[in-house]
Amino acid sequence: MILFEEALKTVLEKAKVIGTEKVKLLDSLNRTLAQDIIADMDMPPFDKSAVDGYACKISDIHNILEVIETIQAGSVPKNNIIQNQCSKIMTGAMLPVGADCVLMVEHTKEIDSNHIRFTLEKTGINVAYKAEDIKKDAILLKEGLNIQPQHIALIASVGYPELFVYKQPKVAILTTGSELVEPDSIPALGQIRNSNAWQLYSQVQKTNAIPVYFGIIEDTEEKTDLAIKKAISENDVVILTGGVSMGDFDFVPKILKQNNVDLLFEKIKIRPGKPTVFGIHENAFVFGLPGNPVSSFVLFEILVKPFLQKMMGSTQSQKNIFLPLATDFKRAKAEVMLWVPSKVNNNSEVVPVEFHGSAHVSSICEADVIFPIGIGVFELKKGDLVNVRQI
Repeated sequence: MILFEEALKTVLEKAKVIGTEKVKLLDSLNRTLAQDIIADMDMPPFDKSAVDGYACKISDIHNILEVIETIQAGSVPKNNIIQNQCSKIMTGAMLPVGADCVLMVEHTKEIDSNHIRFTLEKTGINVAYKAEDIKKDAILLKEGLNIQPQHIALIASVGYPELFVYKQPKVAILTTGSELVEPDSIPALGQIRNSNAWQLYSQVQKTNAIPVYFGIIEDTEEKTDLAIKKAISENDVVILTGGVSMGDFDFVPKILKQNNVDLLFEKIKIRPGKPTVFGIHENAFVFGLPGNPVSSFVLFEILVKPFLQKMMGSTQSQKNIFLPLATDFKRAKAEVMLWVPSKVNNNSEVVPVEFHGSAHVSSICEADVIFPIGIGVFELKKGDLVNVRQI
């Protein structure tokens, strides 16, 4: 049995990217950049007005100004500004030569159709200067970034209709257990519906890898062996749930070894999720997660998800967010790291949810974060800061 920190280090050291591909900009959301994004021009590309108003010389703002033209956004000024002249200008339009400020239209008064005057004592410059936002050849976004809508706006602004991203790993999902039936079936006596597969499928989707569901695998060595062989041959990662503990039908680790999967660990000093397996085959990586839904959910979030993100080239690590506990928290045993499903209240305090064990799937539905309690720690006090992870 190994510590969680050692297990995480092990899987991250073994993760490797599986290549890159070029995609259209509108298909890049949530993908991981496989190239730097470099500006092809200055932004703004010219001095432009930040408001609707009148472009003039700041030294003339208390004089009556002659309006010599109207400059629309997207057009080029026809005239230069000289003393006691101005041009009516729209937001985003190019500043004419000779002007060094823009009077806001609401701070001016028309004297006649060709003359205006400023109605205040002072004005701001109201000019966006060339290259004040972005300089040509600047690196704007770096490889390894998870692309979000605001990044797409920036990428579009510097001329990338297509870009390179890291490929998405195919992730096989196998649930073992003769007691399982699918959600569209009514369980007979002794049966339960399969929730793990659909939970993991969605978690893989949310991580932006590609889930491949292999169905329910009966608890026989022959069927488990066939399913594992097929999953390993067709996918980059294989996730099995169930069959990894100490029962008479928990033979997943044995069959993995028979299929030349090198198991790097088989138990983690953690709750929920102690009987967790990780191994390497020449064709795929393999995770064996416990069959209880809370265990498989938590282990995916804290172990499998970071692994998949690294496979997709992500350089964005889990952010450490510390929030205070809303109440005291005690536990009877402290021989393992404990991950506690919790919710955050309106005061940004962490409230542990009622949790009856790793089969209590509805507890996760009430939670929006989880946080760890280290080995040897029996009690936390109200107000103690805990390191929360959003789920």
